[in-house]
Amino acid sequence: MTSSRMQEEINRGLESRGDCIIKEISGSGSGSDERPHNLSTSSFLPTVSEPRRAGPSESSGMLRQFWGNIRLVIFGTKLCFLIPAIPFAIFAQLFGFARPWVFALSLLGLAPLAERVSFLTEQIAYFTGPTVGGLLNATCGNATELIIALFALHQRKIHVLKYSLLGSILSNLLLVLGSSLLCGGLVNLNMEQTFDKKQAEVNSLLLLLGLLCHLLPLMFGNSVEAFNDRDDSVLWLSRTSSILMLVAYFAYLFFQLRTHKRLIESEESMPAATTTLLMEDEDELSENEAVISFWNAFFWLVTMTMTMAVLSEYVVGTIEAASNSWNIPVNFISLILLPIVGNAAEHAGSIIFALKNKLDISLGVALGSATQISMFVVPICVLVAWMMGIPMDLDFSRLETSCLGFTIILTAFTLQGGNSHYIKGVVLCLSYSVIATCFFFHKIPTDPIKASLGEKSVGVLAA
Repeated sequence: MTSSRMQEEINRGLESRGDCIIKEISGSGSGSDERPHNLSTSSFLPTVSEPRRAGPSESSGMLRQFWGNIRLVIFGTKLCFLIPAIPFAIFAQLFGFARPWVFALSLLGLAPLAERVSFLTEQIAYFTGPTVGGLLNATCGNATELIIALFALHQRKIHVLKYSLLGSILSNLLLVLGSSLLCGGLVNLNMEQTFDKKQAEVNSLLLLLGLLCHLLPLMFGNSVEAFNDRDDSVLWLSRTSSILMLVAYFAYLFFQLRTHKRLIESEESMPAATTTLLMEDEDELSENEAVISFWNAFFWLVTMTMTMAVLSEYVVGTIEAASNSWNIPVNFISLILLPIVGNAAEHAGSIIFALKNKLDISLGVALGSATQISMFVVPICVLVAWMMGIPMDLDFSRLETSCLGFTIILTAFTLQGGNSHYIKGVVLCLSYSVIATCFFFHKIPTDPIKASLGEKSVGVLAA
């Protein structure tokens, strides 16, 4: 009996000691639940949880995240009032509405899409790094112009393609930059607006190189008119020049993002912040970190690029019908209206930065976009046309090339001092108005047969 009692007391002591240890580990000694624990349920042993279904809180969290993405991507721009034009344009095309209505609605719907594609590209650039981000901006920064150009190539409307690309360069250099300098100068009358000349000099050099590549096919074609192989010579000269233009542009990206990053960059010279000022809650967003995940940004980028492709096809296919209905020349619509819509977001962002006396960003937006069009989009279109068997060259005819040369030289003179005032903006805006007036009265017939053959319909018919 004595030994059995002693054994029972020892067992009780071991059990009570084990309970004390478990309570100390689980924190029961500090006023928590005093229920007895078993060693198998102690906190230091792994527990197997039963599979559970997503509760109402998790479902509502997913819905909140989805709605947050929609609010950020769809309604996060001040151009969201134009988004209803997108389904209206598709509806009008499917149900056979008048083609000028399809053109107008598609043109309006491209404006918010262009701004959102630029925003999503910048978000992806936060995850991919500066080098890949620079290439993405080069590809998607002017996605509207590039997609319209590709559809114009597919439909063999070379005149629409050339005018839209030329108009994008003129719009960025004269209208976007001019209105920014004008508004910034008027608001900041009591202070001198200055900017870093290094960025303007590099972009001006590239634009002058692009101008040379446009001038040589024009002069070369006029100098060898007696030869039968004139068209082939101009065509091969344009293709060779396009390859060299792409080499120069990628060298510019390497110069800007690698070797001379500190020389070009300043704390105010990041054009990627442009779309941030078009957001509704701009004060809540940081310009140095992503506000949307990589895969969400990639999904929305693909979706909006596909939507932009649909609207661009509508625009290219109905531009002649709109021209005939409104009695407006096709070259004026391609040169003036299309670029204004495509550059609406950049235009607004550039003006906002100029009002805040941040001209470095305004210059980065206007000059950077013009350089992308001239040195990247134009040669890409020439090479893509080469692969499609379409004889597109860099000869934009005499009037168009003269306007381009005058614009680049005028912009270079305007920015050479490193400072700005509103009279410079007045001169640039009036120059754009004069060019727009010229092409409003410069009507050319659009012969689809000659356009499909890839002839220089613009220059030959205008002459």
